[in-house]
Amino acid sequence: MTAFLTRRLLWAVPLVLLSSFLVFVLVASAGDPLAHLRIDPDVPPEVIESLELELGLDEPVVVRYTQWLGSAVRLDFGETVSGSDVGSMLWERVQVTLRMVALGLCAAVVLAATVGAIGALRPQSLLDNTLTVTCLALVSLPLFWFGALLKEFVAIRLNDLFGRQIISTVGQADPNLTGDLLHRLGNYASHLLLPTIALSAVLVGAWSRYVRSSMIEVLSQDYVTAARAKGLSTWGVLLRHGMRNALVPFVSIVAVDFAGVIGGVVILEQVFGWTGMGRMLLDGVRDADTNVVLAWLSATATIVVAFNLVADVVVARLDPRIRRD
Repeated sequence: MTAFLTRRLLWAVPLVLLSSFLVFVLVASAGDPLAHLRIDPDVPPEVIESLELELGLDEPVVVRYTQWLGSAVRLDFGETVSGSDVGSMLWERVQVTLRMVALGLCAAVVLAATVGAIGALRPQSLLDNTLTVTCLALVSLPLFWFGALLKEFVAIRLNDLFGRQIISTVGQADPNLTGDLLHRLGNYASHLLLPTIALSAVLVGAWSRYVRSSMIEVLSQDYVTAARAKGLSTWGVLLRHGMRNALVPFVSIVAVDFAGVIGGVVILEQVFGWTGMGRMLLDGVRDADTNVVLAWLSATATIVVAFNLVADVVVARLDPRIRRD
């Protein structure tokens, strides 16, 4: 296992470097950050030349990337156009976004494995067909629209019914939140409920189909038939033989879809008014803030690579043959 993990780490490091270089080239090629000054007749050419030297725009892209990478390794991503530290902002926003992603992803994985396994045990039954139709409906729902429906027809109606706020619809927490740990956790849970339901429901719709297909294939294998012949119960076969093998392709699918999950979170943050990485990206694009966009894209690429590394380790634990390849 140590040798397997070492190989994966040796692949992950150059992958992160390559992704950061591509991100830098794309952002550098997206436009001239001084374009608005060049067309302003009141800005002297000397000022523009001074800014070019300060920003390093007179250097080749490779040289600029090397300088940027040296600072980024020290978690120094420069400043925003308003003079704020990008690194501090990124750290705050990452914590907010990962809170939503972690809970939504865990809920989606557990529900997808459960729904897929139930459907695989009784394929083409009424329960299986009902779950299939429900999952297809969830996959077809636009994430932003589903989130808006949850706000309007679940949270607002429920809050009106009880005459007080039970489920929060805006923000990741109340402003200036104080109190003991239990009170703060309850407040966080109130704000997390709807985004978690929206994100996990859409993911469950697709992921449960993968689990069902994989589980049906596993349950048809000879070793499963032999286990049943020995008197092992249906749930015993499912848990001891079926689930472990069926989860191998499922974990790979989750890893592949993780980048899309980040994109979905950007949308959900706008629907529910969270000030996470999604808001950071949109504000950076709106303000043409190169440092913010670079920091966001680089952090996202690193998180995706790290998540795929974790997924590789999980797959290797589930299937020892992979560690020997």
